[in-house]
Amino acid sequence: MNSRARFTHMQDGQVEDWAIIAQDFAAYAAQLPARILDHLRLLDGDFGGFPVDRLTHSLQTATRAYHDGRDEEYVICALLHDIGDTLGSYNHPDIAAAILKPFVSAENHWMVEKHGIFQGYYFFHHLGMDRHLREQFKDHPQYQATIEFCAKYDAAAFDPGYESLPLSFFEPMLQRVFARPKNSIYLAAMDNTSA
Repeated sequence: MNSRARFTHMQDGQVEDWAIIAQDFAAYAAQLPARILDHLRLLDGDFGGFPVDRLTHSLQTATRAYHDGRDEEYVICALLHDIGDTLGSYNHPDIAAAILKPFVSAENHWMVEKHGIFQGYYFFHHLGMDRHLREQFKDHPQYQATIEFCAKYDAAAFDPGYESLPLSFFEPMLQRVFARPKNSIYLAAMDNTSA
């Protein structure tokens, strides 16, 4: 039987209560890659009018990055760049960026966060929008890298004939990238509990 904290208001919690919560949190956090995989599977069969479903698009994007020699963190960013499609219909890059932020470099985070604006170069003008919205970031250090991500991997990943690697191929990478956050207010607490 699991222990549970014994307070009804957070301000009443004691050290012992928070030790229980921290232990349970660590076990729950370790399951994050499995929850991410489950969420990616929700994209299976969701075509949204595209020639491939959203899971296939994600797998194609990651496979293309992997075959191009990108590092694991980049490949996982490519895999997850559209994971927000199910819940963030109008801001999907923000969802993906929020999931990735504690675990990836600032450069890769920025690329995922802004990819929707950069991807718009290929279709915004067909919707009566400004395809050049990405130009507002032309002086940003990640401007060219984000153009490249969209051109080489994201925009090219709608090919029904492309042979993507399976989701299971990316699972070990996902486990490694999400093994420990790089950027989190909780890092000090994690260090204290593991010491």
